[in-house]
Amino acid sequence: MKWFIAKLVYQIVIGDGQHKAQFEEQLRLIAASHQHEACRKARQIGKSEEQEFENIHHQIVRWQFLDVSELYPVEEIEDGMELYSHIEEPDFPDSYLKLLKHKSTSIDLDILIQDEEI
Repeated sequence: MKWFIAKLVYQIVIGDGQHKAQFEEQLRLIAASHQHEACRKARQIGKSEEQEFENIHHQIVRWQFLDVSELYPVEEIEDGMELYSHIEEPDFPDSYLKLLKHKSTSIDLDILIQDEEI
């Protein structure tokens, strides 16, 4: 069995779709014998996890699976290995850095809470 990283892409449609286009990209770890099987499995996962629900404004929200946009073999799984990289060029760097700090602090707090529960 081999490992693959698949990028699944969903389009998020709210109501009649008259809003700024939204897409979600998810990275999934897929176990498969070969690339063809990995792609097939990734597409099955994407399709099976489509969602439709009503939001608090009584609008229908749909997560529509579009397709697998990237598929990479993972030769070896090692502690600390890079799985994904993205270079961000934010319009507002200070806001980006504040959000980064906020997320990091939230992780630290979650760890503290979990440690207290153990």
